[in-house]
Formats: sequence, C-alpha cells, structure tokens
Amino acid sequence: MFAFAVMCASCGNGSNAVSNASQADTLGIMSFNIRNSGAKSEDGKNCWDNRREAVAGMIAGTAPVMIGLQEMLPDQVDFLDARLDGYMRIGVGRDDGIRGGEMMAVYYDTAKVDLIDGGTFWLSQTPDTVSRGWDAACNRTVTWGRFVNKDSGNEFFFFNTHLDHMGQTARQEGVKLVKDRIRQIAGDMPTVLCGDMNSDSDDPIFTPLQGYMQLARTACADTDTMRTYNGYSKDGGSRIDHVFFKGVEPLRFSVMDEDYGVPYISDHYPVCFDFVLKGGENMLSAGKK
Repeated sequence: MFAFAVMCASCGNGSNAVSNASQADTLGIMSFNIRNSGAKSEDGKNCWDNRREAVAGMIAGTAPVMIGLQEMLPDQVDFLDARLDGYMRIGVGRDDGIRGGEMMAVYYDTAKVDLIDGGTFWLSQTPDTVSRGWDAACNRTVTWGRFVNKDSGNEFFFFNTHLDHMGQTARQEGVKLVKDRIRQIAGDMPTVLCGDMNSDSDDPIFTPLQGYMQLARTACADTDTMRTYNGYSKDGGSRIDHVFFKGVEPLRFSVMDEDYGVPYISDHYPVCFDFVLKGGENMLSAGKK
C-alpha cells in the first residue's frame, strides 16, 4: 500500500502539535491528463509505451489518496488497474458507457477512504445517456464519487472531468452543467472538482463557479504559477489543468514537473492539491515523497 506523506508544521502559535482530527482529515488528490495511448505515431518517443512505467512510478512515489486521470484508453486502464496496488477505480468509457473511448477515471486509496456512491454523466443536453454536447469535438464525461474518510468518518465528494478542446460553447455549457450537477449530487458537502479544463483559469467560462467554488491554485498559501500543459517541450505551455473546491481547508497546490526517468511522463504535468476536510485548531502542510 502506498502511504500519503504528510509533514506536520507549526502554524500561528509556533507549536508543532497537530490535532488528531485535523491530521485524520488531511487528504491529498492528484489530477493528471496521462495523454491517450492512441497517439503513438504522433507522440513518437513520447508515446505511452515509453512513458507508462514512469507514470506508474510517479503515482506510487506521490501516493495521493484520490486520483483523477483523464484520456485513459482501455489498455491504459488495464495497465494502471494492475499496477496501482491498494487502489480501486470507478469510471466508464465516454463512447459507450462501458469501455469504449477515453475514460475520466477516479482511483482511490482503499486504506484511506471507502466509496459510498458514484457515477458518470455526459457534458451534453442529455447528460444521463452517452452523448455529445453543443459544439464539442468529442464526447465528454464527468466521473464522480462520494467517499468517507476511514480515519475520521467525514464524507466528501470528488469529481473528475475533461472539457472539450475545440468547442467554446461546449466548455461554457459544460461548466454550467458541472456546477448544477455538483449542487444536485453533493449539496453542501465538501467537494473537490479536478480536470483538464482546456482553458486558463481567467477564462469567462469559469464565471458560474465564482462564489460557489474556489480555485486551489490561488486559494492555497503554498502554491505555484507553473504551466500544466507542456506539449512535450521545455518552452511555452499553458495552465489549463485545475482543481476547484468547496467546504474544505486548502493547504497546498503544486505542479509535478520532476524527473521521473523519462523526458516527459505526459504532455501535461500532474497537479496536486492537499486539504483538510474538517478544520481544526492547527494547520498541516502536506509534502511529496
């Protein structure tokens, strides 16, 4: 079992003591577009076959409690299902509701959390059936789960998505739908939303989320401004992979751009968000192994 690494840090009063409640409720999530394996000829030396061991090793070394992965094709699902010991997965293929097409997978550490409920909906005018919405180039989905923290008994929701890369209207309407569904499914419960949004955080498409959820990158005191899309290049790129939250205490946001044994583990960097489910007397700072 991979263990999530947590460093206790003094806060405010200079004490190193951390309340048991806060420590029990400190969780870490990762959002990562792993780049689909179908782009082998386009990706060349950066194809999935050359990256997959490094991806599995990165996840093992980082060991988040929750993982939202985007662009997973069936062979990638099978590979990571076999390699991620101690994790279980929910999610379906976007093209048939089973295994067809890319999956927005949610993996969870079974030693840390239990799954209570979960499902998938499509970003379209008919979200409960396999469908394509508005001007989207592809079917787009959201995978969600309701989880309980085994250490504390506190519950939270986790949503993972991938907005369309071509359709501006699809992104706009997709964000509205995601917000509406979070309201319906999660209500006032603590919630984390992550994914490849194909838009920078200042894009007007995120206006519906303003005042309802917070952007982890700007809400965390411990954060960075790094790009998340690299395009297999040291130059350029953009910040299009985001984490939004409500009802949790933000601790740390980070982009994972370390050397994992290959030049690039994807054309995106993973992003991580550490938070406290239930606010306590003290704060925690979560670190990577």
